[in-house]
Amino acid sequence: MTGQESNVPGGPSRVLVIDDDRKLCRLIRDYLEPMGYAVSAAHTGPDGVEKATKESWQAVILDVMLPGFDGFEVLKQIRRCSDVPVLMLTARGEEADRIVGLEIGADDYLPKTFSTRELLARLRAVTRRGTRKSSAQADEATAEIVVGRLRVNPATRVALLDDRPLALTPVEFDLLASLARARGRVKTREQLLEEIRERDYEVFDRSIDVHISGLRKKLGDDPKEPRFIKTLRAAGYMLMNPETEKC
Repeated sequence: MTGQESNVPGGPSRVLVIDDDRKLCRLIRDYLEPMGYAVSAAHTGPDGVEKATKESWQAVILDVMLPGFDGFEVLKQIRRCSDVPVLMLTARGEEADRIVGLEIGADDYLPKTFSTRELLARLRAVTRRGTRKSSAQADEATAEIVVGRLRVNPATRVALLDDRPLALTPVEFDLLASLARARGRVKTREQLLEEIRERDYEVFDRSIDVHISGLRKKLGDDPKEPRFIKTLRAAGYMLMNPETEKC
């Protein structure tokens, strides 16, 4: 690596380097830490996954060639539970590697012949994009959702039908919000259950049907001819707009 750069403003950003080349990890750490980054390292695929998914990072620098399993497998496992920006490194710089990495969720690619200036520039770029993405996702998660005469506000946890508040339990509200965000698309019981579990509710597979039934009653839905929540046999549930679509 070659090149120099001035310090970046602000507090330290946590960066994880996953690479079995310990000398390179030290070089990256020694270069980035004066620039405002707190750098940690992992040297195998399994250790990289463990650190990347159990701790909070602003970015991950990930080598393709790793012991245990390769960087592509590490990236797949990271992407199952995290949107952390990932900058991949490769000694070969082959186009096929770049395409595979980008297709499975890498944010950028850098050959190991990189200069320190290029590393810093690309690291800053992926962390900026990650910040903007997180902000956009936060805005989307709290924005009011309107489905015909139904309005769901996740920020205030209020649901209105014809401008009248619905008396929903916490589980019912979260189910409604999940269906509203996916309006027009099927949500399986497993998907709904997974989202509800994140709230630490005591909800189990078939109890989803019970909560949906209670939600339907409060929406004034007839299960045989529902206006809002449609059941798709062996698939799941879908929230429809009764003003534009027939259930």
